[in-house]
Amino acid sequence: MSLCTSNLHPSSSSFNLFSHNNNSPKPSLNSLRLATSTSPSSSVAPLKLSTTNQALRSRFLSNRIQSRQLWIRCATSESEPSISVAPGCNGGAVTAEERVIVLVIGGGGREHALCHALKRSPSCNSVLCAPGNPGITSSGDAACVPDLDVTDSSAVISFCQKHNVGLVVVGPEVPLVAGLANDLVSADILTFGPSSQAAALEGSKNFMKNLCHKYNIPTAKYKTFSDATAAKEYIQEQGVPIVIKADGLAAGKGVTVAMELEEAFESVDSMLVKGVFGAAGCQVIVEEFLEGEEASFFALVDGENAIPLESAQDHKRVGDGDTGPNTGGMGAYSPAPVLTKEVQDVVMESIIHPTVKGMAEEGCKFVGVLFAGLMIEKKSGLPKLIEFNVRFGDPECQVLMMRLESSPT
Repeated sequence: MSLCTSNLHPSSSSFNLFSHNNNSPKPSLNSLRLATSTSPSSSVAPLKLSTTNQALRSRFLSNRIQSRQLWIRCATSESEPSISVAPGCNGGAVTAEERVIVLVIGGGGREHALCHALKRSPSCNSVLCAPGNPGITSSGDAACVPDLDVTDSSAVISFCQKHNVGLVVVGPEVPLVAGLANDLVSADILTFGPSSQAAALEGSKNFMKNLCHKYNIPTAKYKTFSDATAAKEYIQEQGVPIVIKADGLAAGKGVTVAMELEEAFESVDSMLVKGVFGAAGCQVIVEEFLEGEEASFFALVDGENAIPLESAQDHKRVGDGDTGPNTGGMGAYSPAPVLTKEVQDVVMESIIHPTVKGMAEEGCKFVGVLFAGLMIEKKSGLPKLIEFNVRFGDPECQVLMMRLESSPT
């Protein structure tokens, strides 16, 4: 039985990241390069965006063909130099006709970081951000459009058509889950972000956990409940510590790591009885507690293939000393030391690739950036999946974009 209901993105024989109509002009291609440290004094060589599989490299380097999505070029071997560029260049000429106006959807630090990176791209004519924020405006990284209702797909489409927007980059998860990418693609507007069907990886933790179970992706043992009494009985049986999660989107605040039974019961009641998260909390997922170190890992996915981007770590708890309730993120750094090259290889093989394959088999191919929240278990040293996000994280995106030395488009 399929977990998804439809398939927005058709397959292609090249690596594609942006949904667009076959007749739309393609933006220019660039390799991606990441500095290995954010320290100004660092002299470590930059990283190339590459794959570890020669066959996949050859596939990614296939001829440019007409497709519905943009592909990213990778180096063919570890010895081949990446394109070394100064900010604002990509090693190749871009004509005025190839430059596009980019609209970034969102208004946080993540979107500011994306605007900052996009502004440096020679493929970008100008950057708009809706709704944006005062910091973006004062920095000059983008022109903000605070009056554009980004929850109204028709309004966004009309704006893009009126202002000749050539690419829309969706920052937050809410518009993606609501289907903004679907509507933009239907209007032949090039879009970075998955369909609403694929965005269920983040929009429903129950969907994500069921996918993990079906395709043998390592994750914490779990059970889903819509009845508070049944959930509390299960928690009593399992004991503490234990984790309670709202099924839907809760702005990073729908997770309770309960160290005491009373705390666990209160969390269940707050979601299932009091309805603090509304429809997002009408189901809860009760998970086993995993002991280890958390980290974030990002991969670029074209619906069938995935290549690693980079790692980061954020600090979720609101108080000093890792105390208090979880937030969307109090700060971050990149790379994450715990995600060594060896561990990253395990993540790709045991988590990312099976997920991409599973989503394709379910009829809802994932296209965009796949953000895996991981626990590197203390007892085994191996990664388990905590959650998926279908967009860049915030604050993680801020440190990733500061490390990006080449053009993002």
